[in-house]
Amino acid sequence: MPSRKSIWMLGLAAIIAAGAFAAWGPGAPALRKTVSLAAAEPPQQPRPQAEERKPVIRMDEERIALAKIEQAQAGPATMATRLSVPAVIAPDADRVAHVSVKLSGTVAELRKNIGDEVEKSQVLGALESREVADAKSEYLAARLSNDLQQDLMARDKAAWDSSKAIPEQQYIRSRNAASQTAMRLDIARQKLLALGVDESEIAAIPQAPEGALRLQNVRAPISGRVVERKVELGTAVGRDNLETELFVIVDLSRVWIEMTVNSSDLPAVREGQSVAVSIRGGDRVGRGKIIFVSPLLDKETRAARVVATLDNQDRLWRPGSFVTAAIAVESRQVPVVVPATAVQTVDGRKVVFVRTPGGFEKRNVVLGRRDDGMVEVTSGLASGETIAASNTFPLKAELSKPGDED
Repeated sequence: MPSRKSIWMLGLAAIIAAGAFAAWGPGAPALRKTVSLAAAEPPQQPRPQAEERKPVIRMDEERIALAKIEQAQAGPATMATRLSVPAVIAPDADRVAHVSVKLSGTVAELRKNIGDEVEKSQVLGALESREVADAKSEYLAARLSNDLQQDLMARDKAAWDSSKAIPEQQYIRSRNAASQTAMRLDIARQKLLALGVDESEIAAIPQAPEGALRLQNVRAPISGRVVERKVELGTAVGRDNLETELFVIVDLSRVWIEMTVNSSDLPAVREGQSVAVSIRGGDRVGRGKIIFVSPLLDKETRAARVVATLDNQDRLWRPGSFVTAAIAVESRQVPVVVPATAVQTVDGRKVVFVRTPGGFEKRNVVLGRRDDGMVEVTSGLASGETIAASNTFPLKAELSKPGDED
C-alpha cells in the first residue's frame, strides 16, 4: 500500500502537467507567437569601431615661426661606433711661450699684466741693462767705422778704375779694410739680435735718444694671453741665479685633449680618428682629431697616452677641465638619421613630428644607434621626409589638448 508521501508527490506532478497543457493549448496563441519570434531573431553583431586616425597638429607657417620650430629633412648619414675614455683639456704645447731675458738688467717698465691679450711682437715691458748699452755702443762705433771705410774704398776704387791714379796696393788695402769693418758691423748687429733687440730697434739706434741706449724692449713671441707675470718694477733679472722668466703667454685658440686609453682598446685607436669631447652634465660638444698615439704604456696603469687637437676659438674649453672623449673607432652609412632633439616620448613610445600641408603629424618610430647629437631611425620614417628638428615640446603639448586630433 503506497505511503502518504508518495501520494502527495503524484498529485503535485499532475497539477504541474495540467498547467503546462493549458499554457500551450489553443487558449495561449499570443505566448506561442512571442516565443517563436524570439527564437527566430538573429543574434546582434557588434558595431564596427571607427577607423583609427593619425593625430595631426594644425599649424600654419606663422605659428611655426612664432614657436621657433626648426625643420630638417631625414636622410642618410655616417654614424660611428665610439670608444669613451677619460680625458683632460691641456694647452697646446706649440702655443705656450715663456718670455725670458738673455742679459742682466733691471725691470724698468711693465706694460702688460695677467689676463691681458697680446699680439705677436707687441712690447710687454722694458729692461735697463749696462750689457745692452755696451752692445748698442759697440754697434754704433762699428757702423760709423764701416761708413767711413766704405767711403774711402769707393773713392780709391774710382781712382784706380779711371786713370790708375793710385797704386794698386793702396786700393787693395782699402778694399780689405772695408770688408773688415763690414764684418765687425755685422758681428755687432748679431750680438744685439742675440740679446733680443728687434731689427726695427737696431735700425733706429742711430736716431734714438741717448737715454734709450740702455733700455731693451721685451716683446711677445706669440699672440695669446698673459697667464703669468713673475716680476715687478725694479726686479733684478738675468744671470747669477736671478729670475730669468718674465711672462708666460698661452694661445688658447687651439687646445689639446689628453686621453688615457687602456691597452686592450689601443688596437682600435689610430692617428687621424675623430674625437667628440663633452663635459659631464653639460650640453656642449667639441670635435677634434687624434694627432698622437703613444707607443709606450704607463708602468702602473698599463694605459697609453693619446693626444687630440681641438679648436677653441671661442675659448670655452679651459685647460685643466676633466672631460669625456668619445673616439670614433668604426663608422657605417645609415639610411635615415634625424637630430636627437626631434625625438619625443608620447605614451611611452618614441615619436617624431612629420611636416604635412596642414601642420605636423605624429609618427611612431623605432630608434637605433646614437652618435654626436644624431639618432638612427630604423622604422616609421622615410628618407626625405621633413620633420620638426627642434623645439618640439610645444607639439607634444598640443597632442594633450582636446579637439586637436584630425
